[in-house]
Amino acid sequence: MEEQTTVLIVGAGPAGLAIAACLTQLSIPYVIIEREDCSASLWRSRAYDRLKLHLAKEFCELPHMSYPVEAPTYIPKDQFVKYIDNYIEHFDIWPKYHTAIKSCTYDKSTKRWFSMAHDMKTSVIIKYTSRYLIVASGENSEGNIPVISGLHGFVGEFIHSSRYKSGSTYSGKNVLVVGCGNSGMEIAYDLAAYGAKTSIVIRSPVHVVTKEIIRLGTTLVQHTPVNVVDDLVVRLSDCVFGDMSKHDVVRPKLGPLLIKEKTGRSAVIDVGTIGLIKNGTINVLGNISQIKGNIVEFEGRKESTFDVIVFATGYKSTANTWLKNGESMLNNDGLPRKEFPNHWKGLNGLYCVGLTKRGLVGIAMDAKNIANDILSSYHA
Repeated sequence: MEEQTTVLIVGAGPAGLAIAACLTQLSIPYVIIEREDCSASLWRSRAYDRLKLHLAKEFCELPHMSYPVEAPTYIPKDQFVKYIDNYIEHFDIWPKYHTAIKSCTYDKSTKRWFSMAHDMKTSVIIKYTSRYLIVASGENSEGNIPVISGLHGFVGEFIHSSRYKSGSTYSGKNVLVVGCGNSGMEIAYDLAAYGAKTSIVIRSPVHVVTKEIIRLGTTLVQHTPVNVVDDLVVRLSDCVFGDMSKHDVVRPKLGPLLIKEKTGRSAVIDVGTIGLIKNGTINVLGNISQIKGNIVEFEGRKESTFDVIVFATGYKSTANTWLKNGESMLNNDGLPRKEFPNHWKGLNGLYCVGLTKRGLVGIAMDAKNIANDILSSYHA
């Protein structure tokens, strides 16, 4: 089968849906394809039950549609999925599900992108020809589990956080969470709340804040120098949490908003984990050196036995596995070569949306920029 379209969008997560909506507003034709059987599959199928958006709703809207007035300040997973469904209906978006991209190649002679996709239901290969190509497959295409000596000989269960749903499954078990970002900290809290004997590996310095503090900081930084806001955020966090270094939770030298600006890494928004660390319910451990059977050895030769290991160690982009002429835009990790905010455009009508670790705010910015850029050359 062959299809022609002006724009091909690869991925129907929030990023792909956002650009589809922006193109719709400008009456620019597109096709959007998705390998899974639904939109926003990370949220529907690979997110833990307790998850809420970490920022207030005003910082988490997709373009051209706000949350309902009655929606809570911090949107739970199920309400975000409902928002996504309403968004799809409002902008009349029709993703082609079960359609896995295989390769995208730019042809200089015709100035078109040729993309091969596999219809997973019918096994038919579809060839798409498009003037523009948008990589919206996300930073979170595939779970990342680090290489650890002895891991595959671990006699218990080990999973990536994308497969974790609830601590109810692990009540009474010894569980190790690896990773101290928002997911790791929340999963550790959830496990402890359900009675698991919980430990967490904190391998690097981390800022811990409350939702109220980060909401204030995110609001102020729009009009105030980031170093001034960071100083306020750190002082307020000190008042709430005190000195956490005695519990092996160390703060980075750079402020939380500056780190977010430079690296995309978010501060940890506490859901109660810090209190459980302070009272000894959750045990903090350092780097893993090796695993022997059900024994995990840490740096300093400390050892503990575990039934389960949950790796909250992030995700990786898989765009480089199918994008054959993306060197102008993506590096070897499938992430933008250029720094934010100039990262979203490559050569020959190639774009990416949602690849800068800036969440839904970054997605909305990317989508508007891309749609307007396409519009500027669409009638040329």
